[in-house]
Amino acid sequence: MRLTLFGFFGISFLCAGAESILFSRIGPNQSILYVSNADGSAERALTPAGAMNYNATWSAKGDWIAFTSERDGSADIYRMHPDGSGVERLTEHPAYDDQAAFSPDGKRIVFVTTRAGGTADLWILDVATRKAHALTSGPGGDFRPSWSPDGKWIAFSSDRASNLPMAKGRWERLQVASIYLIHPDGSGLRRVSELGNFCGSPKWTADSKSVVSYCMSAEETWTYRSPGAFEGETNLVRFDIATGKPTPVVAGPGIKMSPSVLPSGEIGFFRRDAKAQGVVYASGGLGPQGNVLRSPAWSPDGKQVVYGRIATNRSVEPVKLWSPNPKYDLYTSIFLPAYDASGEHLAVTKRTGSSTALHVVDEGKPARVLLERQGLILAPQFSPDGRKVAFGFGVFESFLDFAIGNNKPVDRVNGGAQVGVINIDGTGFRALTSGANNNAFPSYSPDGNRLVYRTTGPEGDGLRVMNLEDGSISTLTKEYDNFALWSPRGDLIAFVRQLGGNFQVFTIRPDGTNVRQLTNITGNEAHLAWSPDGERILFCSTRMGFKDEVMYVGAPQPYGEIFMMRKDGTGVEQLTDNQWEEGGPAWKPMKKLSAQK
Repeated sequence: MRLTLFGFFGISFLCAGAESILFSRIGPNQSILYVSNADGSAERALTPAGAMNYNATWSAKGDWIAFTSERDGSADIYRMHPDGSGVERLTEHPAYDDQAAFSPDGKRIVFVTTRAGGTADLWILDVATRKAHALTSGPGGDFRPSWSPDGKWIAFSSDRASNLPMAKGRWERLQVASIYLIHPDGSGLRRVSELGNFCGSPKWTADSKSVVSYCMSAEETWTYRSPGAFEGETNLVRFDIATGKPTPVVAGPGIKMSPSVLPSGEIGFFRRDAKAQGVVYASGGLGPQGNVLRSPAWSPDGKQVVYGRIATNRSVEPVKLWSPNPKYDLYTSIFLPAYDASGEHLAVTKRTGSSTALHVVDEGKPARVLLERQGLILAPQFSPDGRKVAFGFGVFESFLDFAIGNNKPVDRVNGGAQVGVINIDGTGFRALTSGANNNAFPSYSPDGNRLVYRTTGPEGDGLRVMNLEDGSISTLTKEYDNFALWSPRGDLIAFVRQLGGNFQVFTIRPDGTNVRQLTNITGNEAHLAWSPDGERILFCSTRMGFKDEVMYVGAPQPYGEIFMMRKDGTGVEQLTDNQWEEGGPAWKPMKKLSAQK
């Protein structure tokens, strides 16, 4: 039978099949490649609107531009001539392929792929035969390769030595990466830059004796990853590959990335600060401008530059995505969606400015707003009879504050939050909880008589169960637990618990017995959803790590992928594989699908 998925990290309506899942994606939904003169003049589009084309790079002769495209499904490597003609698909694999770089003779391409185990490794493609083989392997991710002009080395960034530390006061993971070298035959692997912070996107000087990279502290990989961060500074550094000696490159202020060494010795890069967003040159000149510009790459003579311009338009209504598994249909929408028991109604929230609106999407009809208020509304859940929606609401602005890591220690209460409820017609909004704690992520029992939710703060941590008939509250757990979700069968409650700096999936019986750990990873598991039959659990996971340097993605958690497992933790299956942030899955009940047949 065919499954259909939607998800939070989106949303989905199923047209055919047995089951359906939603999830939300944080990332652009359009990226157009452009080429211009080095100063930004004579800009023209190379790829059509409405598709995802990005991370372009020139061949050494200047006759080809390799780039990544999702036009046929997964991210794959393509090439075209500099005028946009002669487009050819070079890789065709359901895994994620990206970040290509030509060999000096143009006969080979080194690229990033997840086709061997799910983490980001470097592979080499023979352009003529289309055959590819692995260059690197092992835990962690390898990113942004660059082939030396003499053909002897490939430089790249890698977080292979990182344990994915959390940002200060946050739950997101820092990207700790260094510059490495490897011969094209796989020998001679060695690290050039220091461990413990971040250096990325190495580009070679013409003599093949050094690389230029952009560097920052590990903590700044959180602070600066938002495209809206305009205050701060990264450094451009030249590394001698023989000695590893770093030499600062004078390039002015701002958040600088994507450096390249032009034939004249000039260094061009992307800069983001209050005064300039776009291509800047170390000597002070400007190239094409705009904060939506991404990954500039210069022609061999330095006279032209190719780059992407992105657009992000997130819809409350579901948008279909490509699925790597033909058993499933994937869709996306906005934020932490949930279906009712019939599968005919979908609840989702959308943030605009400083306020959030709770929407309900009735299948086949436009979305309607049930409630709008300042602050956040999070994680709506329908009552079993579909007549009410419960959710968390409050100020807690630092949920989306990229700068909090540098500004304050952990504050899980963060202004407080309460569990609220509203009728499906938009009437009867009221708070179910009160007090100084942060109360959120409610979930109804299948009989509708109880509600489980998470709490944290001075009144204690853990999961609480509210009796909706008399308002009494009982303690289910006392640890820092989150994302509680009652099984449709009523026998289990799934939740996420923090253990030693990592977040794992657990289940517990509603009476507090039989606590069982289902996952054990370094990183985060989050955002759970039960299958309608109560046999499987969807969850978001960091277990495959970063697939690109975090500064290029523009999402808080670009390592988020959707996974599925049985309720006992076995049979884990990966459902998404890309560099965007995905999470908050919702599973569409079978009842509606049966009615559609």
